[in-house]
Amino acid sequence: MTRILRSPAFPPATPLLSAPTLALLNRFQHRFPLALRPYARLAEEAGEGWSEDGIIDALATAHQQGVLGRVGAIFAPNTVGASTLAAMAVPPERLDAVAHYVSSLPEVNHNYARAHHVNLWFVVTASDRSRVAEVLARIYLATGIKPLHLPLLKEYHIDLGFSFLPGDQPRPRECLQGMGSLSLSQSERRLVGALEDGLALEPEPYRLLAERAGLSREEVLHILTDWCDSGVIRRFGLVVRHRELGYHANAMCVWRVEDEEERDDLGVKLAAEQAVTLCYARPARPPLWPYNLFCMIHAPDALTVRQTVDELRARHDVMHLPHSVLISTRRYTQRGARYGYRHD
Repeated sequence: MTRILRSPAFPPATPLLSAPTLALLNRFQHRFPLALRPYARLAEEAGEGWSEDGIIDALATAHQQGVLGRVGAIFAPNTVGASTLAAMAVPPERLDAVAHYVSSLPEVNHNYARAHHVNLWFVVTASDRSRVAEVLARIYLATGIKPLHLPLLKEYHIDLGFSFLPGDQPRPRECLQGMGSLSLSQSERRLVGALEDGLALEPEPYRLLAERAGLSREEVLHILTDWCDSGVIRRFGLVVRHRELGYHANAMCVWRVEDEEERDDLGVKLAAEQAVTLCYARPARPPLWPYNLFCMIHAPDALTVRQTVDELRARHDVMHLPHSVLISTRRYTQRGARYGYRHD
């Protein structure tokens, strides 16, 4: 039976998964096989008695328990569409209502409350920049609060693959270069849209993906291979939910670095830290938001997050730089990006 991964309700407690399943999720967040029967290929690579059916069943269980979001692609920023980080200073008594409205928009794929006077942070993704601007304008009209528009200026590290098993060796970090926006054909747009729900849990998922995109299976595998090799797809694999796997706290750590060269130097250094899961430059919007260097840190608890930030500040001699640590207090939305390309 074909099974399509959909976003489940977030579970109330950390789910129980077998050690082999956890090892599977940990290992295959990157480089998912581009093969006619990818789950059979995973079983060969995983070893330890895995079979194709066993892999599919294990992933289905992980998804049902809220640990696995989907199997699929994470595109490099602003390649197959456009996106921005946005933020709002919402009166506390209105926070839930405004957040639920923002989360209801299909273009919003991440939405978090954070401990700061600028307290609602979300990502808007769409087919192009004008559409992103339209979504921000709609939020302004609906709420009376103007969102801060914080588009990506430079990336130093963007991955969000997680190591969550003791003794796991972290992946080496690569120096990233901006890809730039692609001019997609109609068939490529359909493929991007078809990928939004991830791959089906069936022996030949690329066959179903091809049907949804109106392409042949060979065309789909050729395009995906090209996108993975060129960096358009930043990560192709198992997309897990970090909170359900033990990363119960996260914080956005920000600095104001006036000199661009100094900002880039610090960004590269922070990106090399295994504790840093995201690192990039975005514009400051004074006076409400004076910071222009961002990094994300995920950890088991808030105390560990703060200790990690203190260690990073001391190790990189940036105690003099204005900074802030925004601990996430509520997750309203976490789902895959939607670019608005239909795939009926």
